[in-house]
Amino acid sequence: MARAYFVTGTDTEIGKTTIAAGLLRAARRQGLSTAAAKPVASGCDQTPDGLRNGDALALLGECSLPFRYEEVNPLAFAPAIAPHLAAREAGVDLSVAALAAPVRQVLAKGADFTLVEGAGGWRVPLAGAETLSDLPIALGLPVVLVVGVRLGCINHALLTVEAILRDGLVLAGWVANVVDPATSRLEENLATLAERLPAPCLGRVPRLAEATPEAVADHLDLAALVRE
Repeated sequence: MARAYFVTGTDTEIGKTTIAAGLLRAARRQGLSTAAAKPVASGCDQTPDGLRNGDALALLGECSLPFRYEEVNPLAFAPAIAPHLAAREAGVDLSVAALAAPVRQVLAKGADFTLVEGAGGWRVPLAGAETLSDLPIALGLPVVLVVGVRLGCINHALLTVEAILRDGLVLAGWVANVVDPATSRLEENLATLAERLPAPCLGRVPRLAEATPEAVADHLDLAALVRE
């Protein structure tokens, strides 16, 4: 059975892509076919092939099914600013409908395990009154939350989960990504997250010298996501 999830985070720069790539690698280890989408990305580099985003390239590298870059990341913007601002400057429609169509094409490939990665946190603005959280709602995707473990992460995680559940979506699991290993009372913070988040923890990823998909996958357990 094909499984697909939307990956969001408690904030920006907390390792969503690092964890998503690790999850895809863990799925490949289990013999599952994989696919991914990063429907909108800002902070892209100009290359001979066009604008390219490092996060989208990382996800593309973990897809076992063949995809062109534009299929994984259909909307790419150069400025490293909020996507809705970058889209406005470029004169591009950043509506849910504009994002949902290419993501549905990725989902239609029927990979065993597909991840759709958001941008920033849960309420990132799109066009008009829409937010990026409207995309998984439109697609009916359960959510995997990446918690950037640092001071303040408990509040950020609980508020994000509250919003996810209020939006009528399922929290399928969460990952503790230790972005600040010097966090005071680290173990107590992790225990509090485990007690209060209403979904299984898929893993605790320490600060790694090289956070490759292979190294990250060593710290992840997909059992809650891929069980029959």
